[in-house]
Amino acid sequence: MLVAVAASSALALFWPAITKGAAGGVEPTEAVLLINREKAILIDVCEPAEFAQGHALGSKNIPLAELDAQLPLVVKNKNLPVILVCQVGSRASRAAAQAKKLGYERAQALSGGLKAWREASLPVEKA
Repeated sequence: MLVAVAASSALALFWPAITKGAAGGVEPTEAVLLINREKAILIDVCEPAEFAQGHALGSKNIPLAELDAQLPLVVKNKNLPVILVCQVGSRASRAAAQAKKLGYERAQALSGGLKAWREASLPVEKA
């Protein structure tokens, strides 16, 4: 009985880390390290009107619907890390999956999206 309680307690403690790792997202601070150290490219998959209202500094806008056609034109080196961003992360997760199908194995969604980027006090600009 004690073993079962200990195992379930351990699972409850580590469950957020396990599920977060499975999502494949990158935290804003990790994204900054990838940008600075490995020349990662930020791609905002929001619609142009959303992008104009505010986006991560230095990000390029490719709406999700245009990703398959535009990503190879914007990011020619498929070995670079690609960080996909949207408002809260759901579109970016889909975009990361699409990018991986296009051969961008280092594509990741920004966990929490632009909201998390702002909460980390990272720079945002308006178009």
